[in-house]
Amino acid sequence: MSLPAPDLHPGEAAALAARTAARAADEGIAEIAYARVDSPVGQLVVVATRRGLARIAYELENGGLDAILDDVALRLSPAIVEAPARLDPLRRELDEYFDGRRRHFDVQLDWALTRSGFGQRVLQQCAQIPFGATSTYKQMAIAAGSPKAFRAAGGALGSNPLPIVVPCHRVLASSGALGGYTGGLERKRLLLSIEGV
Repeated sequence: MSLPAPDLHPGEAAALAARTAARAADEGIAEIAYARVDSPVGQLVVVATRRGLARIAYELENGGLDAILDDVALRLSPAIVEAPARLDPLRRELDEYFDGRRRHFDVQLDWALTRSGFGQRVLQQCAQIPFGATSTYKQMAIAAGSPKAFRAAGGALGSNPLPIVVPCHRVLASSGALGGYTGGLERKRLLLSIEGV
């Protein structure tokens, strides 16, 4: 026998949903937490597993919130809950970065959404590029162990699931041109200008 559903006003239903989501996140029931983060480069969707930050997406450029969460559900787990409090440490680090007070991110990373092998090595090398410095696609290929694979390095950087924190915006063409960027060249310019490049 099922109990009748309580009559809730829209505000009460939203509050109940928020409390349920927070409890699931706190008790570890949900494997994946997400939040939306406002930033100078637009609305970001950030996703974390129990192991660490797994995804940062520019919401509009990635088909919107539903498309981003559908992709994460297919590739990692459908047990996803909105839990902004769980992602507050990242939000604070992003705020500090955009305010010019942070040069390195300390959040734990989950590399589950990165390509394996060469692509993952490229992104891990990219994560080592210091604030205010740049590298090239060729240098990334060399550092990842395949000196002639600079186009493949560009592909790996173009599919970076952790932009900003894994700073693929710091990688330029050998000519000094910007190259490409998953969030668009205007965002790449802005990120580089924040870092004084």
